[in-house]
Amino acid sequence: MEVASILKAKGPRVETTRPDTDIRLVLHKLATLGIGSVVVSTDGRTVEGMVSERDVVCGLNRHGQQFLDMRAGEVMSRNAPTCSPADTLQQVMAVMTRTRHRHLPVVDAEGVLCGIVSIGDVVKHRLGEIELERDVLRDAYVARH
Repeated sequence: MEVASILKAKGPRVETTRPDTDIRLVLHKLATLGIGSVVVSTDGRTVEGMVSERDVVCGLNRHGQQFLDMRAGEVMSRNAPTCSPADTLQQVMAVMTRTRHRHLPVVDAEGVLCGIVSIGDVVKHRLGEIELERDVLRDAYVARH
């Protein structure tokens, strides 16, 4: 299965924030929307970085109370890994495992942000693949016996 299939099922919506956004507003967005990260983008089309729950924890640990006065661009992870709509689930899982990122922005061939996939999305769709494989194997076994 390809990332494009996941996006087709879940939609292309991506929560973004500008680099100059007060981190308190980013925290509010994460909490109220129940999401684990936001993409940092000046224009809503280009990925400049990401602010994830891990960035928040590390920022609070590093900066203490002053963290709450910072901007998204100051605390974001730069050079966050991305994937393309043509990437497979296996490729995405490998990147997530290698880089320890639970969210990957999806960018098209021109580098334009067109979605986001989370570890939850990947697990959900991979389980669907495994169940389908199981059913096919069971049906083949039953047909032979």
